[in-house]
Amino acid sequence: MGRPRGAGARLYTDLVTMTHLDSETRSFLAELAENNNRDWFQDNKHRYDLARADFESFIAALLAKIETFDAEIAGLDPRKCVFRIYRDTRFSKDKTPYKINLGAHMLAGGSKKVHERAGYYIQIEPDNCFLAGGAHRPPAKWMNAIRRQIDTDAVALKKTLKSKPFQLTFGAIEGDILKTAPKGYPKDHPEIELLRYKSFLAVHHLPDETVFAGDLLTQTTNVFKVLKPFDDFLNKAMAAG
Repeated sequence: MGRPRGAGARLYTDLVTMTHLDSETRSFLAELAENNNRDWFQDNKHRYDLARADFESFIAALLAKIETFDAEIAGLDPRKCVFRIYRDTRFSKDKTPYKINLGAHMLAGGSKKVHERAGYYIQIEPDNCFLAGGAHRPPAKWMNAIRRQIDTDAVALKKTLKSKPFQLTFGAIEGDILKTAPKGYPKDHPEIELLRYKSFLAVHHLPDETVFAGDLLTQTTNVFKVLKPFDDFLNKAMAAG
């Protein structure tokens, strides 16, 4: 595809023809998983810079596509959507210093809204690439708002979950589930199965062939179009308070 190879050079330069990530990005991530230490990373820092630039360019192209069906995404800086590769090991038994994936979360309001708004998430890791959205372990305020929305009007959510596009794309929602009814709701509530969720996640896995050699941009755009009504319900709940 005639991509510039300098670190950062690809960003915004080839968005029209860019459809997938570079195979060198896969190679870097695969080798990082086998050499997750500071010495190796420093020796290969230039490869990380190229991989991140490759990913940021893809996110820029993807944001342009998402804006066509979700205007609230407009104006996001792709560089600020991409997560740092450095792990916070302060409270973890796993002291490996680097993540072995590239990830980005695109949502209205940016990272400051991550604990109160659903968006569009992509993770790139060899043999573990996926797209996702929803609410991952939402804080109490958002969790309570979602449950109130389900309690008063779950029609839109159930319609989305039962729709053919959602089931073909995501199957069923994922997330930890309470063993009993949440506080304030009876065990025989008609929507008890939904109310028991502690996370509301929709996940779509991607084969490496699509990510690094196929039309990842089109596939991701189509998946996120199907995801939007699910995200809308969760965001509407928070907006309603």
